[in-house]
Amino acid sequence: MDGIKFPEDKTKEVIPLSLGDPTVFGNFKTPSLFVDAIKKSLDSYACNGYVHSAGTVAARKAIATRYTTEVAPLTADDVVIASGCSGALDLAITVLCNPGSNLVIPKPAFALYETLAISKGCHARYYDLLPEKSWEADLDALDAAIDDKTAAIVVTNPSNPCGSVYSEEHLRAIIAVAERRRVPIIADEIYGNMVFSGSTFYAMADLTDTVPILSTGGIAKEFLVPGWRLGWVLIHDKRGAFEHIRTGLFKLSQLTLGATAIVQAALPAILAPEPGSADAEALELFHTETVAQLEENARFTVERMTGVPGLRVVEPQGAMYVMIGIDTDALEGIEDDVAFTQQLLTEESVFMLPGAAFRMPMFARIVFSVRPAAAPPLAAEPKLSARPGTNSDPVLSRRHHLNRDFLCQE
Repeated sequence: MDGIKFPEDKTKEVIPLSLGDPTVFGNFKTPSLFVDAIKKSLDSYACNGYVHSAGTVAARKAIATRYTTEVAPLTADDVVIASGCSGALDLAITVLCNPGSNLVIPKPAFALYETLAISKGCHARYYDLLPEKSWEADLDALDAAIDDKTAAIVVTNPSNPCGSVYSEEHLRAIIAVAERRRVPIIADEIYGNMVFSGSTFYAMADLTDTVPILSTGGIAKEFLVPGWRLGWVLIHDKRGAFEHIRTGLFKLSQLTLGATAIVQAALPAILAPEPGSADAEALELFHTETVAQLEENARFTVERMTGVPGLRVVEPQGAMYVMIGIDTDALEGIEDDVAFTQQLLTEESVFMLPGAAFRMPMFARIVFSVRPAAAPPLAAEPKLSARPGTNSDPVLSRRHHLNRDFLCQE
Protein backbone atom coordinates (compact mmCIF):
# COMPACT_ATOMS: atom_id res chain seq x y z
CA MET A 1 0.00 0.00 0.00
CA ASP A 2 2.95 2.33 0.54
CA GLY A 3 3.53 2.16 -3.22
CA ILE A 4 0.19 3.72 -4.14
CA LYS A 5 0.60 7.06 -5.92
CA PHE A 6 -2.04 9.73 -5.56
CA PRO A 7 -2.92 11.78 -8.65
CA GLU A 8 -1.10 15.01 -9.32
CA ASP A 9 -4.24 16.45 -10.91
CA LYS A 10 -5.89 18.30 -8.03
CA THR A 11 -9.00 19.30 -10.01
CA LYS A 12 -10.77 16.10 -8.94
CA GLU A 13 -11.31 15.61 -5.24
CA VAL A 14 -10.22 12.15 -4.13
CA ILE A 15 -13.18 9.93 -3.29
CA PRO A 16 -11.89 7.57 -0.57
CA LEU A 17 -13.75 4.26 -0.91
CA SER A 18 -10.86 2.63 0.91
CA LEU A 19 -10.94 3.39 4.61
CA GLY A 20 -13.25 1.39 6.88
CA ASP A 21 -14.32 4.49 8.78
CA PRO A 22 -18.07 5.23 8.67
CA THR A 23 -17.52 8.86 9.67
CA VAL A 24 -15.49 9.91 6.60
CA PHE A 25 -18.33 11.41 4.58
CA GLY A 26 -20.30 12.93 7.44
CA ASN A 27 -23.55 11.11 6.65
CA PHE A 28 -23.22 8.66 9.56
CA LYS A 29 -23.31 10.59 12.80
CA THR A 30 -22.98 9.58 16.42
CA PRO A 31 -26.30 10.23 18.20
CA SER A 32 -26.63 12.92 20.84
CA LEU A 33 -27.08 10.20 23.49
CA PHE A 34 -23.40 9.29 23.09
CA VAL A 35 -22.17 12.85 22.92
CA ASP A 36 -24.11 13.75 26.07
CA ALA A 37 -22.68 10.73 27.90
CA ILE A 38 -19.14 11.81 27.00
CA LYS A 39 -19.86 15.39 28.08
CA LYS A 40 -21.14 14.09 31.40
CA SER A 41 -17.91 12.13 31.84
CA LEU A 42 -15.86 15.24 31.15
CA ASP A 43 -17.92 17.52 33.36
CA SER A 44 -17.69 15.13 36.30
CA TYR A 45 -13.91 15.61 36.60
CA ALA A 46 -13.92 12.00 37.86
CA CYS A 47 -12.44 10.45 34.71
CA ASN A 48 -9.11 12.20 34.42
CA GLY A 49 -7.00 9.62 36.19
CA TYR A 50 -5.89 6.04 35.75
CA VAL A 51 -8.38 3.20 35.86
CA HIS A 52 -7.87 -0.56 36.07
CA SER A 53 -5.82 -1.72 33.08
CA ALA A 54 -8.50 -4.25 32.04
CA GLY A 55 -11.27 -1.65 32.38
CA THR A 56 -13.50 -0.34 35.13
CA VAL A 57 -15.96 -2.73 36.72
CA ALA A 58 -18.87 -0.53 35.61
CA ALA A 59 -17.70 -0.51 31.97
CA ARG A 60 -17.03 -4.25 31.92
CA LYS A 61 -20.41 -4.91 33.51
CA ALA A 62 -22.13 -2.78 30.83
CA ILE A 63 -20.44 -4.78 28.09
CA ALA A 64 -21.34 -8.07 29.76
CA THR A 65 -24.96 -6.96 30.20
CA ARG A 66 -25.32 -6.07 26.52
CA TYR A 67 -23.71 -9.22 25.11
CA THR A 68 -24.71 -11.91 27.61
CA THR A 69 -27.09 -14.61 26.40
CA GLU A 70 -28.85 -17.49 28.09
CA VAL A 71 -26.59 -20.03 26.40
CA ALA A 72 -23.39 -17.98 26.70
CA PRO A 73 -23.68 -15.90 29.88
CA LEU A 74 -21.16 -13.20 30.67
CA THR A 75 -20.13 -11.30 33.78
CA ALA A 76 -17.72 -8.42 34.23
CA ASP A 77 -15.02 -10.99 34.98
CA ASP A 78 -15.36 -12.33 31.43
CA VAL A 79 -14.56 -8.95 29.83
CA VAL A 80 -11.19 -7.32 29.20
CA ILE A 81 -11.30 -3.80 27.75
CA ALA A 82 -8.70 -2.69 25.21
CA SER A 83 -7.82 0.26 23.02
CA GLY A 84 -10.20 -0.47 20.15
CA CYS A 85 -10.99 -3.83 18.60
CA SER A 86 -7.47 -3.89 17.16
CA GLY A 87 -6.16 -3.71 20.72
CA ALA A 88 -8.51 -6.54 21.67
CA LEU A 89 -7.22 -8.64 18.77
CA ASP A 90 -3.68 -7.93 19.93
CA LEU A 91 -4.54 -9.25 23.39
CA ALA A 92 -6.32 -12.34 22.03
CA ILE A 93 -3.54 -13.28 19.62
CA THR A 94 -0.78 -12.55 22.12
CA VAL A 95 -2.33 -14.65 24.88
CA LEU A 96 -2.86 -17.68 22.61
CA CYS A 97 0.20 -17.58 20.33
CA ASN A 98 3.72 -18.55 21.35
CA PRO A 99 6.80 -18.09 19.16
CA GLY A 100 6.85 -20.96 16.67
CA SER A 101 3.11 -21.62 16.84
CA ASN A 102 0.75 -20.66 14.04
CA LEU A 103 -2.51 -18.77 13.68
CA VAL A 104 -5.01 -19.96 11.04
CA ILE A 105 -6.46 -16.93 9.26
CA PRO A 106 -9.15 -16.56 6.57
CA LYS A 107 -8.16 -15.42 3.09
CA PRO A 108 -9.20 -12.72 2.29
CA ALA A 109 -8.99 -11.10 5.72
CA PHE A 110 -8.23 -7.97 7.65
CA ALA A 111 -4.45 -7.67 7.30
CA LEU A 112 -3.92 -6.92 11.00
CA TYR A 113 -4.36 -10.59 11.95
CA GLU A 114 -1.22 -11.55 10.07
CA THR A 115 0.69 -8.50 11.25
CA LEU A 116 -0.06 -9.24 14.89
CA ALA A 117 0.74 -12.94 14.56
CA ILE A 118 4.10 -12.29 12.96
CA SER A 119 4.93 -9.65 15.56
CA LYS A 120 4.60 -12.36 18.23
CA GLY A 121 6.89 -14.77 16.39
CA CYS A 122 3.82 -16.76 15.33
CA HIS A 123 3.39 -18.00 11.77
CA ALA A 124 0.30 -17.30 9.67
CA ARG A 125 -1.52 -20.11 7.87
CA TYR A 126 -4.58 -19.58 5.71
CA TYR A 127 -7.90 -21.08 4.72
CA ASP A 128 -9.77 -19.88 1.66
CA LEU A 129 -13.09 -18.08 1.63
CA LEU A 130 -15.12 -18.92 -1.47
CA PRO A 131 -16.60 -15.99 -3.43
CA GLU A 132 -18.93 -18.31 -5.34
CA LYS A 133 -20.46 -19.32 -1.98
CA SER A 134 -20.82 -15.76 -0.63
CA TRP A 135 -17.39 -16.05 0.99
CA GLU A 136 -18.11 -19.11 3.10
CA ALA A 137 -15.05 -20.89 4.46
CA ASP A 138 -13.57 -23.78 2.52
CA LEU A 139 -13.90 -26.31 5.33
CA ASP A 140 -11.42 -28.75 3.76
CA ALA A 141 -8.86 -25.96 3.46
CA LEU A 142 -9.52 -24.95 7.06
CA ASP A 143 -8.94 -28.48 8.27
CA ALA A 144 -5.77 -28.80 6.17
CA ALA A 145 -4.34 -25.55 7.57
CA ILE A 146 -4.45 -26.84 11.16
CA ASP A 147 -1.52 -28.77 12.58
CA ASP A 148 -0.12 -29.59 16.01
CA LYS A 149 1.34 -26.07 16.30
CA THR A 150 -1.92 -24.22 15.61
CA ALA A 151 -2.76 -21.86 18.46
CA ALA A 152 -6.18 -20.68 17.22
CA ILE A 153 -8.49 -20.20 14.26
CA VAL A 154 -9.62 -16.69 13.38
CA VAL A 155 -13.22 -16.35 12.17
CA THR A 156 -14.49 -12.95 11.01
CA ASN A 157 -18.27 -12.68 10.93
CA PRO A 158 -19.63 -10.41 9.55
CA SER A 159 -16.59 -10.04 7.35
CA ASN A 160 -14.13 -7.31 6.60
CA PRO A 161 -13.38 -7.18 3.66
CA CYS A 162 -16.18 -9.33 2.25
CA GLY A 163 -19.39 -8.08 3.85
CA SER A 164 -20.50 -11.70 4.24
CA VAL A 165 -22.68 -12.96 7.10
CA TYR A 166 -22.48 -16.67 7.90
CA SER A 167 -25.49 -18.87 8.48
CA GLU A 168 -25.89 -20.80 11.71
CA GLU A 169 -25.28 -24.02 9.79
CA HIS A 170 -21.98 -22.79 8.38
CA LEU A 171 -20.76 -21.48 11.73
CA ARG A 172 -21.56 -24.83 13.31
CA ALA A 173 -19.55 -26.53 10.56
CA ILE A 174 -16.55 -24.32 11.36
CA ILE A 175 -16.96 -25.06 15.06
CA ALA A 176 -17.07 -28.78 14.30
CA VAL A 177 -13.64 -28.54 12.66
CA ALA A 178 -12.27 -26.65 15.67
CA GLU A 179 -13.77 -29.19 18.08
CA ARG A 180 -12.42 -32.17 16.18
CA ARG A 181 -8.95 -30.63 15.97
CA ARG A 182 -9.12 -29.29 19.56
CA VAL A 183 -8.28 -25.70 18.58
CA PRO A 184 -9.84 -22.56 20.15
CA ILE A 185 -11.41 -19.78 18.09
CA ILE A 186 -10.81 -16.04 17.98
CA ALA A 187 -14.15 -14.66 16.75
CA ASP A 188 -13.85 -11.13 15.37
CA GLU A 189 -17.48 -10.02 15.71
CA ILE A 190 -17.19 -6.24 15.70
CA TYR A 191 -19.73 -6.00 12.84
CA GLY A 192 -22.22 -8.30 14.57
CA ASN A 193 -24.91 -5.64 14.84
CA MET A 194 -24.52 -4.43 11.26
CA VAL A 195 -26.45 -7.12 9.38
CA PHE A 196 -28.89 -6.55 6.51
CA SER A 197 -32.43 -7.88 6.10
CA GLY A 198 -32.55 -11.51 5.07
CA SER A 199 -29.48 -12.39 7.15
CA THR A 200 -29.03 -13.10 10.84
CA PHE A 201 -25.97 -12.73 13.01
CA TYR A 202 -25.12 -15.63 15.30
CA ALA A 203 -22.47 -15.17 17.96
CA MET A 204 -20.16 -18.19 17.77
CA ALA A 205 -20.19 -18.65 21.54
CA ASP A 206 -23.94 -19.27 21.38
CA LEU A 207 -23.39 -22.29 19.14
CA THR A 208 -20.95 -24.41 21.15
CA ASP A 209 -20.60 -25.85 24.62
CA THR A 210 -17.14 -27.27 24.02
CA VAL A 211 -14.91 -24.97 21.97
CA PRO A 212 -13.45 -22.08 23.99
CA ILE A 213 -13.85 -18.74 22.20
CA LEU A 214 -12.34 -15.30 22.58
CA SER A 215 -14.78 -12.89 20.95
CA THR A 216 -13.48 -9.43 20.06
CA GLY A 217 -15.63 -6.37 19.51
CA GLY A 218 -15.90 -2.67 20.19
CA ILE A 219 -17.95 0.48 19.78
CA ALA A 220 -16.10 1.79 16.70
CA LYS A 221 -18.32 0.59 13.87
CA GLU A 222 -21.76 -0.08 15.35
CA PHE A 223 -21.80 3.27 17.15
CA LEU A 224 -19.81 5.20 14.50
CA VAL A 225 -16.98 6.25 16.82
CA PRO A 226 -13.72 4.61 15.64
CA GLY A 227 -11.75 7.50 17.07
CA TRP A 228 -12.92 6.78 20.59
CA ARG A 229 -10.69 3.68 20.67
CA LEU A 230 -12.54 1.30 22.91
CA GLY A 231 -12.85 -2.43 22.30
CA TRP A 232 -13.00 -5.66 24.28
CA VAL A 233 -12.31 -9.35 24.52
CA LEU A 234 -15.16 -11.56 25.73
CA ILE A 235 -14.00 -14.82 27.32
CA HIS A 236 -16.32 -17.74 26.59
CA ASP A 237 -15.06 -20.79 28.45
CA LYS A 238 -17.84 -23.21 29.37
CA ARG A 239 -15.51 -26.13 30.15
CA GLY A 240 -12.78 -24.28 32.05
CA ALA A 241 -10.09 -24.71 29.38
CA PHE A 242 -9.14 -21.03 29.46
CA GLU A 243 -8.23 -20.67 33.13
CA HIS A 244 -4.65 -19.61 32.37
CA ILE A 245 -5.74 -17.69 29.26
CA ARG A 246 -8.12 -15.61 31.38
CA THR A 247 -5.30 -14.80 33.81
CA GLY A 248 -2.99 -14.03 30.93
CA LEU A 249 -5.42 -11.58 29.33
CA PHE A 250 -5.74 -9.54 32.50
CA LYS A 251 -1.96 -9.51 32.91
CA LEU A 252 -1.39 -8.51 29.27
CA SER A 253 -3.79 -5.59 29.68
CA GLN A 254 -1.17 -4.03 31.95
CA LEU A 255 1.19 -3.50 29.02
CA THR A 256 -0.69 -0.37 27.93
CA LEU A 257 -2.63 0.49 31.08
CA GLY A 258 -6.02 0.36 29.43
CA ALA A 259 -8.39 2.38 27.28
CA THR A 260 -9.55 5.94 27.91
CA ALA A 261 -11.34 6.48 31.22
CA ILE A 262 -13.68 9.11 29.76
CA VAL A 263 -15.23 6.70 27.24
CA GLN A 264 -15.37 3.86 29.77
CA ALA A 265 -17.40 6.05 32.10
CA ALA A 266 -19.91 6.67 29.30
CA LEU A 267 -20.32 2.99 28.39
CA PRO A 268 -23.23 2.16 30.72
CA ALA A 269 -25.30 4.95 29.15
CA ILE A 270 -24.25 3.96 25.63
CA LEU A 271 -24.49 0.18 25.83
CA ALA A 272 -27.09 -0.49 28.50
CA PRO A 273 -29.62 2.32 28.95
CA GLU A 274 -32.63 1.60 31.15
CA PRO A 275 -35.01 -0.73 29.26
CA GLY A 276 -38.05 1.17 27.99
CA SER A 277 -36.43 4.56 28.58
CA ALA A 278 -36.21 7.35 26.02
CA ASP A 279 -32.49 6.63 25.73
CA ALA A 280 -33.16 2.96 24.99
CA GLU A 281 -35.68 3.92 22.30
CA ALA A 282 -33.24 6.44 20.82
CA LEU A 283 -30.52 3.80 20.72
CA GLU A 284 -32.81 1.33 18.94
CA LEU A 285 -33.86 3.95 16.40
CA PHE A 286 -30.24 4.92 15.78
CA HIS A 287 -29.31 1.30 15.17
CA THR A 288 -32.25 0.70 12.82
CA GLU A 289 -31.61 3.83 10.78
CA THR A 290 -27.86 3.21 10.52
CA VAL A 291 -28.24 -0.35 9.27
CA ALA A 292 -31.02 0.69 6.87
CA GLN A 293 -28.81 3.39 5.37
CA LEU A 294 -25.90 0.97 4.98
CA GLU A 295 -28.17 -1.63 3.40
CA GLU A 296 -29.49 0.91 0.93
CA ASN A 297 -25.93 1.93 0.08
CA ALA A 298 -25.00 -1.71 -0.42
CA ARG A 299 -27.98 -2.30 -2.71
CA PHE A 300 -27.19 0.86 -4.67
CA THR A 301 -23.55 -0.17 -5.05
CA VAL A 302 -24.39 -3.68 -6.25
CA GLU A 303 -26.96 -2.38 -8.74
CA ARG A 304 -24.52 0.10 -10.27
CA MET A 305 -21.59 -2.32 -10.42
CA THR A 306 -23.50 -5.31 -11.75
CA GLY A 307 -23.07 -5.65 -15.49
CA VAL A 308 -19.99 -3.45 -15.74
CA PRO A 309 -17.70 -5.35 -18.13
CA GLY A 310 -14.61 -6.67 -16.40
CA LEU A 311 -16.11 -6.57 -12.90
CA ARG A 312 -17.96 -9.19 -10.84
CA VAL A 313 -19.77 -8.21 -7.67
CA VAL A 314 -20.13 -10.52 -4.67
CA GLU A 315 -23.21 -9.17 -2.91
CA PRO A 316 -22.68 -8.31 0.78
CA GLN A 317 -25.05 -9.21 3.61
CA GLY A 318 -23.67 -6.88 6.26
CA ALA A 319 -20.86 -4.62 7.51
CA MET A 320 -19.93 -1.85 5.04
CA TYR A 321 -17.80 -3.57 2.42
CA VAL A 322 -18.20 -5.27 -0.92
CA MET A 323 -15.59 -7.19 -2.87
CA ILE A 324 -15.52 -7.03 -6.65
CA GLY A 325 -13.69 -9.50 -8.87
CA ILE A 326 -11.55 -8.07 -11.68
CA ASP A 327 -11.31 -9.78 -15.08
CA THR A 328 -8.10 -8.50 -16.66
CA ASP A 329 -8.96 -10.22 -19.95
CA ALA A 330 -11.71 -7.62 -20.37
CA LEU A 331 -9.47 -4.65 -19.61
CA GLU A 332 -6.85 -3.08 -21.81
CA GLY A 333 -3.47 -2.59 -20.16
CA ILE A 334 -4.54 -3.85 -16.72
CA GLU A 335 -2.46 -6.74 -15.42
CA ASP A 336 -3.81 -7.18 -11.91
CA ASP A 337 -5.89 -5.69 -9.08
CA VAL A 338 -3.12 -3.35 -7.95
CA ALA A 339 -2.84 -1.87 -11.46
CA PHE A 340 -6.62 -1.56 -11.67
CA THR A 341 -6.99 0.35 -8.41
CA GLN A 342 -3.97 2.52 -9.18
CA GLN A 343 -5.29 3.50 -12.61
CA LEU A 344 -8.76 4.20 -11.22
CA LEU A 345 -7.14 6.48 -8.65
CA THR A 346 -4.89 8.16 -11.22
CA GLU A 347 -7.61 8.79 -13.80
CA GLU A 348 -10.69 9.40 -11.70
CA SER A 349 -9.37 10.08 -8.15
CA VAL A 350 -11.43 7.14 -6.88
CA PHE A 351 -9.52 5.25 -4.21
CA MET A 352 -10.38 1.65 -3.35
CA LEU A 353 -8.13 -1.05 -1.96
CA PRO A 354 -6.72 -3.83 -4.15
CA GLY A 355 -7.45 -7.38 -3.09
CA ALA A 356 -3.74 -7.91 -2.62
CA ALA A 357 -4.06 -5.93 0.63
CA PHE A 358 -6.20 -8.81 1.92
CA ARG A 359 -4.26 -11.64 0.24
CA MET A 360 -6.97 -11.88 -2.42
CA PRO A 361 -5.50 -10.89 -5.80
CA MET A 362 -7.77 -9.99 -8.72
CA PHE A 363 -10.34 -8.46 -6.40
CA ALA A 364 -10.84 -4.98 -4.95
CA ARG A 365 -12.70 -3.76 -1.88
CA ILE A 366 -15.20 -0.91 -1.85
CA VAL A 367 -16.36 0.77 1.36
CA PHE A 368 -19.97 1.81 0.73
CA SER A 369 -20.51 4.22 3.61
CA VAL A 370 -20.27 7.06 1.05
CA ARG A 371 -23.34 9.24 0.49
CA PRO A 372 -24.80 8.97 -3.06
CA ALA A 373 -24.85 12.33 -4.78
CA ALA A 374 -26.22 14.25 -7.74
CA ALA A 375 -25.06 13.25 -11.19
CA PRO A 376 -22.38 15.28 -12.99
CA PRO A 377 -22.66 15.34 -16.79
CA LEU A 378 -20.89 12.72 -18.84
CA ALA A 379 -17.42 13.82 -19.86
CA ALA A 380 -14.99 12.92 -22.61
CA GLU A 381 -14.07 9.46 -23.85
CA PRO A 382 -12.25 7.50 -21.15
CA LYS A 383 -8.62 6.49 -21.30
CA LEU A 384 -9.12 2.92 -20.09
CA SER A 385 -10.77 0.75 -22.71
CA ALA A 386 -11.91 -2.81 -23.15
CA ARG A 387 -9.83 -5.19 -25.17
CA PRO A 388 -11.09 -5.94 -28.67
CA GLY A 389 -13.67 -8.71 -28.73
CA THR A 390 -14.96 -8.19 -25.17
CA ASN A 391 -18.50 -7.21 -24.22
CA SER A 392 -19.74 -3.81 -25.42
CA ASP A 393 -18.67 -1.01 -23.10
CA PRO A 394 -15.22 -1.02 -21.52
CA VAL A 395 -15.18 -1.19 -17.78
CA LEU A 396 -14.17 2.42 -17.39
CA SER A 397 -15.91 3.78 -20.46
CA ARG A 398 -18.66 3.91 -17.85
CA ARG A 399 -16.51 5.54 -15.24
CA HIS A 400 -18.56 8.74 -15.46
CA HIS A 401 -21.71 6.66 -15.04
CA LEU A 402 -20.15 5.18 -11.91
CA ASN A 403 -19.17 8.62 -10.68
CA ARG A 404 -22.66 9.90 -11.36
CA ASP A 405 -24.52 7.10 -9.71
CA PHE A 406 -22.53 6.14 -6.69
CA LEU A 407 -18.93 7.19 -6.50
CA CYS A 408 -19.45 10.92 -6.07
CA GLN A 409 -20.15 12.66 -2.82
CA GLU A 410 -22.08 15.83 -2.19
